[in-house]
Parts: sequence; structure tokens; C-alpha cells
Amino acid sequence: MTTPSTDDANSPPEPGDSYVQSLARGLTVIRTFSAASPQQTLSEVAERAGLTRAGARRILLTLQTLGYVHNDGRLFQLTPRILDLGFAYLSSLSFWNLAEPVMESLVAQVKESCSAAVLDGTDIVYVLRVPTQKIMRINLGVGSRLPAYCTSMGRMLLASLPDDELRQRLQASAPVARTQSTVVDIDQLMERIAQVRRQGWALVDQELEEGLISMAAPIKDRQGQTLGALNISGQANRSNAQLMQDTMLTPLLSAAQTISRMLGAQP
Repeated sequence: MTTPSTDDANSPPEPGDSYVQSLARGLTVIRTFSAASPQQTLSEVAERAGLTRAGARRILLTLQTLGYVHNDGRLFQLTPRILDLGFAYLSSLSFWNLAEPVMESLVAQVKESCSAAVLDGTDIVYVLRVPTQKIMRINLGVGSRLPAYCTSMGRMLLASLPDDELRQRLQASAPVARTQSTVVDIDQLMERIAQVRRQGWALVDQELEEGLISMAAPIKDRQGQTLGALNISGQANRSNAQLMQDTMLTPLLSAAQTISRMLGAQP
């Protein structure tokens, strides 16, 4: 069987009954805004979205009319109303409300930050976070995205995929070395993730950011399918990888299993 190329897999569908191109372009415009580009001119939005100025302008004015975008005459920026789109997803998943107190108890026990995330394409998306203190240069919150290949939660979630799909996602990630420890070779990543699958948890030692160590465990639904991942993160100058594994893995696995059992009890 011929495996589709990465370009084919990532190319957008053709417009038709099951694909509304104008909606897709609107979402692309929204995604051009980020922490690095919170305010943009019309030309910048058009360039980043791959649209003409006229096309980008129509979308921005529509979003402005709906209250999702503000314009001061030159610069466009998202308004807080855009959060409604993300909160609609979170509010539809009541089990994250169940997870939060379990995560708070875990943080109190291990004195390290705890997060929950789901897999979206080649990234993980944070759906809940209980911090202790700021330990990362990256500013994380609900909705934040990080590459799956070099994060503990990402590898935990990728481990739930069949090997052929896993390889395709890793190739689509185009891994780059974020630190001197980052594994970027696809075959090596496949081996690391296979180990995660066998042992049922993941540990990433300073591959996302220098000094950051994290461990993750799976959150499963009542059918035993991996729904999300739970992690704890710590600093290498306070606790090395082996010490974290020895002292924090058991509480982490217990918390993930508690949340999974709560999910299984939900109607």
C-alpha cells in the first residue's frame, strides 16, 4: 500500500458540500494571531494567512462585526470574546472539572506544576493547568500548544496511535532540536514512543527546554482508549530525572488512574 506524502496529507480539502472554504479561511485568519503577533496590520494578516488583502479584509471585518476582532484604524487584534470558542469545547467536557481537584491534590503532594492536554494533529493542546511557580520560559495556559514529539504528554498521546499513523505525524512535525538533548530522528522517536507504550508512562529530560524535566501518564475513557495526558514538570536544578521518577511517578500514575476511573463512572 502506498503511503500518502506529507504534502498530500496536509493539503486542504477541495471546496464542496463537506468543506466550507470561507469558514476554513476565517479560522486561518484567527490562527495568525499569537503571543508573538497579538496585533497585526491587514497586510500582515493577509501574508500569514496566504490570502489577498481583499479576502483578508472581508474576513477581518466579519470577525469585527461579530465582536471577535478589534481594529483601531490600522492594527487588528483579537478580543476576549474569542475565548468563547475555546471555552465551548472545555465546557462540553465536564470531566475536566472532575480532574482539577485531583490535579490540585497532586500538586500539593509533589510540589510541582501539573497539566492536562489532548492531542491535536502534531501538537498537544493544554486543557487544564495547575501551576506551583513559573518554571518555564514558555508562558503556558489553557489553549497553549506545544509540539508533541518533544513533550512528555505528547509522547504519551502519540503512543496511543498505530505505528503507521504515528510515523506520519512525526514526519509531519518536521522535528527540530529545541535543546542539545532533543531527539529529532524519526526512527529514534518511534523507539522512544514504543517504550512509552510498553511502560505506560513517559519521561522527557530537557528536550523541550533546557532545565525542564516532565513526566506524563495517560487519562483513559471507559473503553480504555487514551483521551488525554496528565503531567508534572520540574526543574533539573532541583530534581534530576531519576529522582523525579523515583519520587513522583507513583503519585502521578495514581492521579491519572483516579481521573480515568471518574470518567468511567460518568454516564
